[in-house]
Amino acid sequence: MKRFRISMVLFVACVVFADIAVAQSSTAATAKTLSPHDADMAWQKASAKFAPERRAILSRVASGMDKGPFRADWASLQNYRSPTWYDDAKFGIFIHWGVYSVPAFGSEWYPRLMYQQGSAEFAHHVATYGPQSKFGYKDFIPLFKAEHFDPQDWAKLFREAGARYVVPVAEHHDGFAMYDSQLSEWTAVKMGPHKDIIGLLAKAARAEGLRFGLSSHRAEHDWFFDGGRQFDSDVNDPRYAGLYGPAEAHLSKDDQNLGDDWTYVSQAWLDDWLARTAELIDDYHPDLIYFDWWIGHPTFRNTLPKMLAYYYNDGARRDGVVVNYKLGDFPEGAGTLDIERGQLTGIHPTHWQTDTSISDKSWGYIEHDTYKSPRELIHLLVDVVSKNGNLMLNIGPRADGTIPDGEREVLLAIGKWLQANGDAIYGTKPWRVFGEGPTEVIGGSFQDTKTQPYTAQDFRFTTKPGVLYAIEMDWPKDGTVVIHSIKPTDHVRAVDLVVNDQPVTWQQKPDGLHLTLPKPSAGEYAYVYRIELSAAVP
Repeated sequence: MKRFRISMVLFVACVVFADIAVAQSSTAATAKTLSPHDADMAWQKASAKFAPERRAILSRVASGMDKGPFRADWASLQNYRSPTWYDDAKFGIFIHWGVYSVPAFGSEWYPRLMYQQGSAEFAHHVATYGPQSKFGYKDFIPLFKAEHFDPQDWAKLFREAGARYVVPVAEHHDGFAMYDSQLSEWTAVKMGPHKDIIGLLAKAARAEGLRFGLSSHRAEHDWFFDGGRQFDSDVNDPRYAGLYGPAEAHLSKDDQNLGDDWTYVSQAWLDDWLARTAELIDDYHPDLIYFDWWIGHPTFRNTLPKMLAYYYNDGARRDGVVVNYKLGDFPEGAGTLDIERGQLTGIHPTHWQTDTSISDKSWGYIEHDTYKSPRELIHLLVDVVSKNGNLMLNIGPRADGTIPDGEREVLLAIGKWLQANGDAIYGTKPWRVFGEGPTEVIGGSFQDTKTQPYTAQDFRFTTKPGVLYAIEMDWPKDGTVVIHSIKPTDHVRAVDLVVNDQPVTWQQKPDGLHLTLPKPSAGEYAYVYRIELSAAVP
């Protein structure tokens, strides 16, 4: 009996010690034990060694943000206008490439969703790699080797695709910098590829005559890994707070309504965001910076003007720079509006941009992906340009640095069309109407796949001095065309096909310009008529 009591005491002691061990585990859930301030302080402690460099950068911003035509206030920033090089470029390449390309599952939001209990990514991760306490997102970094990354090959492909600017993601929501940052140890130079991806690509792109931009999605990193706070995961381990960030609870029911987002954001986080953005400006001199939607969070409104004035004044010393923002993030006119995966229904008074992915499912690389067709993307480009916009088309390379063949094929098909018809795209302005025809687009973000296929009755218009370009979205089966928007008062002098300079028989009538086309069809995807006018193009 005595031996039994001793055994029971030992058993209870083991249970108690086991409970204590779990409670004190570095990966134990912290959602209920850490306040927002405590979570932020853990991140601050992890990044404290970079404080001197951060202070130095912030000092440069403070001294330089008002040296030029812009001040660090919204009233001044609303005088911004996009530069001519950007307005004329029309077509750019976006690149989502990072550690999230290693799991290649779901989307580039895998790093967040792998910590969201109940998600397909969570289940996939546990089944494939084990529990997040043993194998977290950090453990993908050594597998991200980029061993076949060839920046010269990428840049050559983008030029052949007809792009005029290139915008890789410098840092996505995952907090891993693809550049040589002095404000973090979690970078592609110090880990993973051990390469300055952004620097190498900038050099290669500029050597091909392309403008170089970059995107920063760091603002969202404040809360991106909050799911890992809810259960036993490495997000809770203070050793990795430099990568996972504050992981604050994301208190938002609707991402499109940032005014109702109550997520905690500290001033230290805002200062770090400003310093990291200024570091990118100073070290890589981007011609364009793209931000995702969360910089529209109310807490950023006093910090954003400092960055914008610093960058715009830098751009004023060269030939202008661009900042893309989502609807509502800036006051109108303070930057260049970007409509993600969307279109406008009419001509916008100032230049704008849409960005979409070549992939049907993701921005980053995933296995077994499918892609949009060249026809769909060329039609999107034509519609956007006719409405005073640019198209920035995203690709997602594999973790090893190779670009999938399916993506290459689509890019080269677009490039072939632009090589033949680019006169109607590059350097053009909108006409008095963007187009005509029965097919209507649905305006707004995340609507670009909802447009029905265009017909031979659908036209889009662009202009250059003395020339109107009419772009027909399909070839008419009977070989005849009527463009109703062209009136006798436009004084047409000649019509030919841009693809081969072949003259087109035409007749102006009260109901429009009648064309009789050659057989067979000339070109593919969309068909461009160069229409010379004796009257000034409106």
